[in-house]
Amino acid sequence: MNSFAPPAPFDLTGYLDNHRRVIDQALEKIIISHFAETRLCHAMKYSLMASGKRLRPILCMAAAETVGEINPQVIAAACAIEMIHTYSLIHDDLPAMDNDALRRGKPTCHVQFDEATAVLAGDALLTFAFEIFASASVSPENAGIMLQVIRNVSTAAGHKGMIEGQMQDIAAEGIDMTLDALKTMHALKTGALIEASVASGALLAGGSESEIRQLEIYARDIGLAFQVVDDILNVEGDAGEMGKATGTDASRGKSTYPALLGLSQSKQFAAELINNALHALDIFGIKSTSLKALANYVIERKR
Repeated sequence: MNSFAPPAPFDLTGYLDNHRRVIDQALEKIIISHFAETRLCHAMKYSLMASGKRLRPILCMAAAETVGEINPQVIAAACAIEMIHTYSLIHDDLPAMDNDALRRGKPTCHVQFDEATAVLAGDALLTFAFEIFASASVSPENAGIMLQVIRNVSTAAGHKGMIEGQMQDIAAEGIDMTLDALKTMHALKTGALIEASVASGALLAGGSESEIRQLEIYARDIGLAFQVVDDILNVEGDAGEMGKATGTDASRGKSTYPALLGLSQSKQFAAELINNALHALDIFGIKSTSLKALANYVIERKR
């Protein structure tokens, strides 16, 4: 029996709390086993164990539940993906990029420690993530699947994905972008790692090619919807609830969906994306209950 299966009727709050707890416990075990009592490791732990949404690892687990069951390889991948996401946040917050002072309701890593330590903590989390991938116990017949997961995640996180998206975001400050250009930028910056998270869980749980293809469509749409909602929250969200400053996009001249489309049309666009994502799950029936609930969470969230 799959101990992570969503309850019926579906309780999203309980589901999120349970899966966050699983991820946090797994990360704590990794920290105890691998982190020394050094300033660098303290900075890594400070950012990694802040109270984040854990959306990417939860999506990884939910995808595994949809096609099979969560196994130790799925948990390892989920933890590694959260490390990569955390590294990206540390670097995004640096003075050379977004220069943010608050993240997850706490001072950002470079504010709490210093800029050099933050750079190195991000670097260390990124490289350590691939040590976690490579250290996961897999049978010889499944080694190729783990290699495919590593390839997918490294592509999504690198110059063909998240990093290129961040580069485009920086270059676009003060420039009016077209909707297509904005979609492309956010598909790279935000969507690529979300898509890789979902595909990783499905691959490691034995999903078929057709199942993974539909899950990637789902992930692509919720990844873009996530960014649209992020842009909306930067305009009308509550800084205390979000755990980070609001109104920063406009002050930096960033290209956003509300700036391009207006708030009302941005909300409509996000709803259309979520609707498309839900349709991609039709082939799974009741097995995709958790992924459907997570899609709705993406658009209804307040932080």
